[in-house]
Amino acid sequence: EDCAAGQPCDNASVELWTILLGRSALREPAQIEGELDRHWDRLHQGLGYYKPPSSSSAGKVKENKDVVQPLKDFGFRISKLLNLDEQQSVQLLQCYLQEDYRGTQDSLKVVLKDERQSQGLLLKIADYYYEERMCLLRCVLLLLTYFQDERHPYRTEYSNCVNKLEKDLVSSYQLQFENLFKAEAPTWETHSNLMTERQVSRWFMQCLREQSLLLEIIFLYYAYFEMSPSDLLNFTKMFKEQGFGLRQTNRHLVDKSMDGVVDRIGYLSSLILVEGMDMDFLHKCALEDCTEQHQFSGAPDMDQLLLTFGDIPHHGPVLLAWVLLRHTLRPDESNPVIRRIGNTALQLGVFQYLSSMLKGLGVSGNNCTASTAKMCIYGLLSFVITSFEEESLQGSHLIDAACEVLSAPSLAEVFWEMPNRGLGMILDSAAGMFPHKIGPLLQLLTALVSNKSTVKKVYNFLDKMSFFTQVYKHKPIDIISKDDETLWRRQAPKLLYPLGSGQANLWMPQGALGQVMIAGELGYMVRWDYSYSAWTLFTCEVEMLLHVVSTADVLAHCARVKPILDLVHKIISTDWTVSDCLLPLTSRIYMLLQRLTSVINPPVDVIASCVNCLSVLAARMPGKVWSSLHHTGFLPFASNPLTNMAQCISAEGMKAGNYGNLLVQIEQPRGEYAVTIAFLRLITTLVKGQLGSTQSKGLIPCVLLVLKEMLPTYHKWRYNTNGVRERIGCYILELIHAILNLSPEGEDQGSTPTLQSLCIYSLANTEAGQAVVNIMAVGVDTIDVVLAAQPSSCGSEGPGQILIQTVKLAFSVTNNVIRLKPPSDVVSPLEQALTQHSGHGSNLVVVLAKYIYHKHDPALPRLAIQLLKRLATVAPMSVYACLGNDAAAIRDAFLARLQSKTEDMRIKVMILEFLTVAVETQPGLIELFLNLEVKDGNEGSKEFLVGEWSCLHVVLELIDSKQQGKYWCPPLLHRAALAFLLALWQDRRDSAISVLRTKERFWYNLTTPLFGTVTPPSETTEPCVLEACAFVMKIIGLEIYYVVSGSLEQSLKDGLQKFSNARRYDYWSQYVKSLVCHVAETEEEGICCFPETQMLISAWRMLLILSTTHADVMHLTEDSTKLKLFMDVLDGTKAALTTPTSVPCLRLGSMMATLLLILLKQWRRSAPDILSPLALILESVLQADQQMMDRTKAKIFSALISVLQIQGLNGGDISQLPQLLLSVCETVKDEALALIDNTRHMSQTGDVLEQEDSMETDCPRGLQKDQRDGVCVLALHLAKELCRSDEDGEHWVLVMRRVPVLPSVLSAVEISLRCKHNLFFTEAALHLLLTLARTPQGAAAVAGAGVIQTICLPLLSVYEVSSNGTSQSFSRKSQDSACWPGVYRLCMSLMESLLKTLRYNFINEALDFVGVHQERILQCLNAVRTVQSLSCLDEADHTVGFLLQLSSFCKEWQFHLPSLLRDVQINLCYLCQTCTYLLHSKKMLHHYLQSKNGEALPAGTRAQRPPQALNKDASAAAAASSGGGEREEAEQKALLAVQCSLLKILSKTLATLQHFTPDCCQILLDQCMDLAEYRTLFVLSFTTPAFDPDVAPSFGTLLATINVALGMLSEMEKRKEPASLSIASSLLMFTMENCFYVLISQAVRCLKDPAILPRDKQRLKQELSSELSTLLSSLSRHFRRGSPSSPASGILPSLQSKPSTPGSKASHEGQEPIIQLVQAFVRLVQR
Repeated sequence: EDCAAGQPCDNASVELWTILLGRSALREPAQIEGELDRHWDRLHQGLGYYKPPSSSSAGKVKENKDVVQPLKDFGFRISKLLNLDEQQSVQLLQCYLQEDYRGTQDSLKVVLKDERQSQGLLLKIADYYYEERMCLLRCVLLLLTYFQDERHPYRTEYSNCVNKLEKDLVSSYQLQFENLFKAEAPTWETHSNLMTERQVSRWFMQCLREQSLLLEIIFLYYAYFEMSPSDLLNFTKMFKEQGFGLRQTNRHLVDKSMDGVVDRIGYLSSLILVEGMDMDFLHKCALEDCTEQHQFSGAPDMDQLLLTFGDIPHHGPVLLAWVLLRHTLRPDESNPVIRRIGNTALQLGVFQYLSSMLKGLGVSGNNCTASTAKMCIYGLLSFVITSFEEESLQGSHLIDAACEVLSAPSLAEVFWEMPNRGLGMILDSAAGMFPHKIGPLLQLLTALVSNKSTVKKVYNFLDKMSFFTQVYKHKPIDIISKDDETLWRRQAPKLLYPLGSGQANLWMPQGALGQVMIAGELGYMVRWDYSYSAWTLFTCEVEMLLHVVSTADVLAHCARVKPILDLVHKIISTDWTVSDCLLPLTSRIYMLLQRLTSVINPPVDVIASCVNCLSVLAARMPGKVWSSLHHTGFLPFASNPLTNMAQCISAEGMKAGNYGNLLVQIEQPRGEYAVTIAFLRLITTLVKGQLGSTQSKGLIPCVLLVLKEMLPTYHKWRYNTNGVRERIGCYILELIHAILNLSPEGEDQGSTPTLQSLCIYSLANTEAGQAVVNIMAVGVDTIDVVLAAQPSSCGSEGPGQILIQTVKLAFSVTNNVIRLKPPSDVVSPLEQALTQHSGHGSNLVVVLAKYIYHKHDPALPRLAIQLLKRLATVAPMSVYACLGNDAAAIRDAFLARLQSKTEDMRIKVMILEFLTVAVETQPGLIELFLNLEVKDGNEGSKEFLVGEWSCLHVVLELIDSKQQGKYWCPPLLHRAALAFLLALWQDRRDSAISVLRTKERFWYNLTTPLFGTVTPPSETTEPCVLEACAFVMKIIGLEIYYVVSGSLEQSLKDGLQKFSNARRYDYWSQYVKSLVCHVAETEEEGICCFPETQMLISAWRMLLILSTTHADVMHLTEDSTKLKLFMDVLDGTKAALTTPTSVPCLRLGSMMATLLLILLKQWRRSAPDILSPLALILESVLQADQQMMDRTKAKIFSALISVLQIQGLNGGDISQLPQLLLSVCETVKDEALALIDNTRHMSQTGDVLEQEDSMETDCPRGLQKDQRDGVCVLALHLAKELCRSDEDGEHWVLVMRRVPVLPSVLSAVEISLRCKHNLFFTEAALHLLLTLARTPQGAAAVAGAGVIQTICLPLLSVYEVSSNGTSQSFSRKSQDSACWPGVYRLCMSLMESLLKTLRYNFINEALDFVGVHQERILQCLNAVRTVQSLSCLDEADHTVGFLLQLSSFCKEWQFHLPSLLRDVQINLCYLCQTCTYLLHSKKMLHHYLQSKNGEALPAGTRAQRPPQALNKDASAAAAASSGGGEREEAEQKALLAVQCSLLKILSKTLATLQHFTPDCCQILLDQCMDLAEYRTLFVLSFTTPAFDPDVAPSFGTLLATINVALGMLSEMEKRKEPASLSIASSLLMFTMENCFYVLISQAVRCLKDPAILPRDKQRLKQELSSELSTLLSSLSRHFRRGSPSSPASGILPSLQSKPSTPGSKASHEGQEPIIQLVQAFVRLVQR
């Protein structure tokens, strides 16, 4: 059953009150008007709206089907207790349950059944009802306050409402007032047994408060509308009967706590009557002499009534006003009556009463009531003073009353408009007594300072004084007087102050006249006619005080100086510009402070005034105030310099200063804290003034005094006055808050503590932190109690407001301490206190969460939630566990505020932000808020439904496109809702996502922001709109990324299709570009919404990157669109990186560069030529700040490399080449030099990473770290690409001459090889050298730069040769990853390339290289038999390639390294045998590749085992692909790769051997050839090759090779496999041709060799003849099918040299040259 059934209670007065105060989401005038119309009836009826119980109403409740029975029953109980209509009682209950009930629906059922709990609920509802009634009256009061105030935003709405109410407002409210003061007190018989004494007292207090509010409304009403004489009589009778509030029907119930309210009723009654007599109008009538116009000109007979007045003080003002009225309107009649009434008024102390009344109203009053009262009394006083002699009035009290009146800001201006009428007369008389009585005049003038114009008036008034009044006990001697002693005259000029020379002073000139005012035994009072400036006089007074400070006169003088200081304070705080003129006074304050604080019994009030003045000065010139104060000894100070935090915290060497002593010795014992409050304000002002670091250090002792001596103990001090304790607490926290909000620039970061670090440390680790925790733990209930107890319309200064402000500051301070605290492993005491579970379950987290129930000030719950958010992020605890049993109720309260349409938007945003954080860090809590229920209740089923109390309802409503733009869904809130959804997606909350995903219109609503038009960045955009769009993009991106494209929701697919069709890609691309450009243009100002800009760009980047891989889903396929997006990204990058930039710009540039790079790589086909813009960007990037730019440089280099590669495919000229080359080479040179220094430094410090290629991705980037994507490596690659583009070398030669690139790179390579460091750099450098070595000039340059010295010997340290002949480096790595063996292979290639290009010019260096590395070379040739990993085969391939080039120089080799040549020849023959064997027996090879056991064994044991190895690539591929078919295919591919490698090695080996065997033509034709030059390479044997190293390579090997190649050829033809899986047939042909060539050459050599027996020669002939014939037939069959010819067919020597007859030539027409050669040989053999 839904207990709180019923629509949202839109009939709560509390809600209307919140709305009218502007604390809700309703801010538009039209909305305010709507609310007022809706509640008009209630405002009109006032308290009459609440009806007494009636049977008809009870019947209606019983019939109502919408309300459940338990609620009806409870409603009747409410009705009885509150004497309230039954229907209204049920409504009240529903309202209460919705607004203020602090439990869940389930707990409510329990409460209603349980007697004790339901009684508690009843009393809470009674409080709620009382508050409702008060709020209703407050609303009316608010309307009356502002309906004529032009400055108020809702003036017209209020005015319309008041005009409607006006007719019978007073009569109905007057009636309610009478009912209230006549009401009988409830008893338990009539109102149920809950009506205890305490409740009766509570009822009566409420009754008095309502009376006071009703009177306030009536008073304000009559301030605007006229009162008729009959009404005046009625009110007078009513108030007399009621004794102005003192004769309540239930006056026996009045206790001490109610005195204030009773007084207030009296004040307001009195004011209503005075206002009714309309003094202002009367005064005006009197001046214009048209008294008959006044409404009382025919006044009724009130005299009789008023003659009975006079027994209570409240009568005074009424009598005074009546006297004036009668005196003005009918001056001739009833004089004695008037005199009697007037005397009574004076006897009642009317002026004293007026000042206490105004003070009373001002303290707790709605300021409007107080200021209206002041207006009213101003009229009365002005008129009184004009009409009666001042002597007959009470002087000093009159001045007090006048000061109170004038404190209303508007009245001071009114006064100065006519300073010589009305109250101006008081001012004149006070000036007449000056400076004998300094106080009254200054008191009045201080009250008359209200704004800048009045300051000038007051300053000038005092600057031009014309009277100087003095009192003499005896007549001075230098005076001439008239006979009647009325006029004195000075005979000599006189100094008025006994001060030393050189001091400011006043001279009264000779001949000055003085009028004797009073003469007698007691002395004379003389008013001298003398013009002077009172400001000079004030300076003299202060000087006098400094002189007499240690004498008995000090107190009398203090009394004269204090009003001066107060006036100065008021003037400079109102108008700073006057401060220069007051310099003589303000500069003496420091000395005054120093002298006064050091006397035995210091005058605390004067000291406080001094410090207050300094606070105002410090706001404008903190440095000057600080340096002057520093020398007075007033502030705490450190006697020795502060070095570290421990010393600070222990406060050793700190002195408390005069202030500290004053606090302990005087203020605390007395319980008065004026100086302390002034001191706290002063320090706060100095802190906010952002002094320099040295001055801030000077403030440390002051702040430490506050943190150590005040904050932990201030609540235990003695206090005389209520509310001071709270104010001191508030000021202390304001100080700490100001310190924590200092910007770090204001504090230098050193080892010594700063103000901020001191505060953070102290709050985190000392009892100061506990004090702040205690303040936060006050709790919502205490605050509610304080608020309820304070007088009804307390302004912003009530105890409740100060308490709320203090708690808010405590939240903020704690939040900042946690935010700024340096990270540490130890949990600080503050964090412990915040998160610990205490024994009785009241931990702070619950207290914080319960602030959500606070309704008065929306900032309080908001800051509490903000702190919760911070705790949820940093503290290792579960908020859900801390909430315990209250969790569900608190969740409901949170959601109720989220769902409310009128709730203040910032609270809603904060709640959503809290939940967003909770998604990631608080799993329990977020489950509670998501409230998902499993569908059907099956355990296994994974379908969820959104529960009734789930936050998803609100979130879905907030993103609903229909709600956008409504007042309850402003952009900030929309953004917060999207942030919450994004958190769900990022955290992969699948249950919630699955529910949301399938909601109808979810994707439509979510994507709506992307279809809107955002204001261009040049105009001020609402940053949260950018964020909202960014969140949407991210959610879509995550969804596309995680969900298989097939199972995306159809509505999302439609949305993406629509996005593409509506050309939104173009729109957003253009927008992001303009954003980047905007940030780049408006360096400084543009940074205001930088985080949001960055977020949007990063989200857009994510979408685009996704679209490169998910183009089908995202419909980004058109080339034209891609081109547009690409160019936008490029322009954005250019804008951000080519202006002289700030950090934000560079950040954006870097983000854009990444995107550019990815798009370039992914969209190679549609990428345009962008070299020139990239070159420009590179230029400016290279000139920018190094630290910032490293990553960006790398990205730009990468992009350039990609562009060049794409262009290389398309072929094309590059105009920017010279410039680019120059930039890149400069970079390479600089980076290489830096690398050399760094490597040297590292090798000296021994800071070497043990495994250089462990690819530390997350190691901090060092000074010059070698990385695969480092600037240096990429620059080398880019240089390589540029050199490759520049084929004829016209540009790079020039650049290399200008920039010493090669020497610096080679030096870096050398040191890198020696230290075995900088792998990636070395690889890249070798690639560059390789590229250069391909052209003659390049090769010459590389060789000339000393490449062999760089590489030859240092390369030895790259590999280590193991003793047993197998090097472990042959089997470890796969081919592609960077490794040192790879470097060795590259060096081989480089040597090969240089030798190939330079020929004889490089032969000596090549032979050096072979000599140095011979062991490795021979080992490598051997290793193919044991290790068939691709990297090993690759090295063999490179080695044989190099030997192939070197074999062209046999003679030089033979001369320099004969034994090595022999070894190489033997090894090559064996290699040939190995390759043939492995290619021949596929199964064997397959077996080797599969056996993994060899991989884990160390090198030592490997030699003894059967030779086994593994191709890592193959195994990886095989392991990765599971299913049989896939696996087989992978193994097939791996096998094929190895076969290809073996075949390459074989072909190069044979080609090399070809150089070591005699030339075919020569040996066939040249009879006298020296055979000793060539060794026999193959033995005369025809067995098939074995895998045993003991079997020597023989002719059988070569024949087998040809057979294998033929076999592979025919096998290929049969299979007709795709090219990817086949071995190039041309390679096979090349192998065969070389093999035939070597075979023939070796055979002929054998046949010609005399050392071989003829029998063997015969066998050779036979074997070869038969074998070759067979081979030939197979070969020619093969050719007839149309096989490709050999790549070497053009250079086979046999064709040119072989003699042939024309016949034979014709007969062999169309035959391959190789076949012809073999046939010729066969014929030769067969002869």
